[in-house]
Amino acid sequence: MNDHIKRQTENVKTKVKNLGTVKTIFLIVMIIGTVCSIVFHDYIFSADSVFNVGISRFGFINELLAAVPKIIQAIRIITVILVITTLALCVLNSAFNKNQRQITVVRLINNMIKCIVAVIAVIAVLAVWGIDTTALITGAGVLTLIVGLGMQSLISDVVAGLFIVFENEFNVGDIITIDGFRGTVVSIGIRTTKLEALGNVKIVNNSDIRGVLNQTVKPSTAKALIAVEYGASLEKVESVIRSKLPEIEIDGVPGKIVYDGVAELGASGVTLQFTADCYEGDIFAVQREMNKKLKMLFDANGIGIPYNQLVVHIADKQSA
Repeated sequence: MNDHIKRQTENVKTKVKNLGTVKTIFLIVMIIGTVCSIVFHDYIFSADSVFNVGISRFGFINELLAAVPKIIQAIRIITVILVITTLALCVLNSAFNKNQRQITVVRLINNMIKCIVAVIAVIAVLAVWGIDTTALITGAGVLTLIVGLGMQSLISDVVAGLFIVFENEFNVGDIITIDGFRGTVVSIGIRTTKLEALGNVKIVNNSDIRGVLNQTVKPSTAKALIAVEYGASLEKVESVIRSKLPEIEIDGVPGKIVYDGVAELGASGVTLQFTADCYEGDIFAVQREMNKKLKMLFDANGIGIPYNQLVVHIADKQSA
């Protein structure tokens, strides 16, 4: 389980370091443009600049030139917001990525920060273009109330997602079962939770999550059921198990395999049960390896595995 957490941590660090070539280049270009606009501020924003004098006899061209300072100012605002947001997210991701819970909380906070920053950027750009943002914010509040009444399911998803994270019900990287689907939690978003298993991704609304089975809180138990024929002496079989079982080692099992005893008296043999503690992500591999090693153990000590048997009784016609 510690290795799994380390892999998750390394993935987060890789994503922080590799922001993406396109995004990095775009951000660098915007920073260079912002610095140039500050250096040539007087040439761009002064009253006698080429953009404000109206050098053309065509009004359409003059209007386009007059819009350039506003566009440059909007770009400057967006650049500052992007730089501050990027630095804040990098610091946040680097400082809080020591365990699965921190990774989950950081991802949720990242999503919330991005949404808030997008709203702030839109309002700031509209203010540059002379739009009354006070009235816009007031109208947005009323609109939010109206929309909220019709989007109760969305609000429920958001609230449920917050409770999932802060109550530590499960985290990114945990293996859980929801509605019969067993998978690894790959993300916990504001609205949905995503599980992945065998290349399939199940997306569940947070408010629809009920009766979650978290299978990584404690070590899981891998079980192997091996049948031996009735002809074999049970005392001999158990003697072999006691002497040879401690020698068996399996990858993914930190301890030893435990013999639990007779699980069932079947139609053609006696079923013996073996268990071992392991990480939930390795449980199927451990079960397969247990079956293999136990079969090899029985073969090496002359203990037979039973075949299906059919006993036929023939009626005596004379006695009838």
